[in-house]
Amino acid sequence: MMKIALFGSTGRVGSVVFQQVKSVHEVNRLIRSETDREACSNDIVGDVLNEEDVMRTIEGCDTVISCLNTDKNDVLTRSMPNLLKAMRYHGVKRIITCGTAGILQSRKDSAVFRFQSSESKRRSTTAAEDHLRAYFILKASEMDWTIVCPTYLPDGERLGIYRTEKEVLPPEGKSISMYDTGDFIYQQLEDDRYIRTRVGICY
Repeated sequence: MMKIALFGSTGRVGSVVFQQVKSVHEVNRLIRSETDREACSNDIVGDVLNEEDVMRTIEGCDTVISCLNTDKNDVLTRSMPNLLKAMRYHGVKRIITCGTAGILQSRKDSAVFRFQSSESKRRSTTAAEDHLRAYFILKASEMDWTIVCPTYLPDGERLGIYRTEKEVLPPEGKSISMYDTGDFIYQQLEDDRYIRTRVGICY
């Protein structure tokens, strides 16, 4: 059994990860509201942009999982230094995050990211740019990181059959459910094949 520091546990993918983790491991969660508390986890009410709250969440943990959602205020970029500082302070090396397929390399032109290419259908690049900056911060760190990068993410259902590929999205990938994405993130706790890589995931 491990002790996991989990961020973004009330979001769509994060809630799937939380259900998986709490059935096997001990969980420290950083939550924004008292109404999100659950008896099965060690919940800390706070803000990921508050260094002390992040320190308390990661204290005593073996691994960090972040399923934080981006916003229009660069929360991923601004919070990543807090996560890394707390990990260094508490001696944690492993971090698994949920990114977006936009920050994978383009299959057609490896010199650009997918969101910068014709492969991406999204008009706004704000979210991808926040994810990209967080990726650069992780990549420059000494941590054993994995960024799981789903493409279009409907609620969908848990199929258990999907494709993954390092650094790019598998060919013709169109979607992946939040359940299969969350399950794959959870599996990275015991899988070292994708350490220090981005992983594209789709059906």
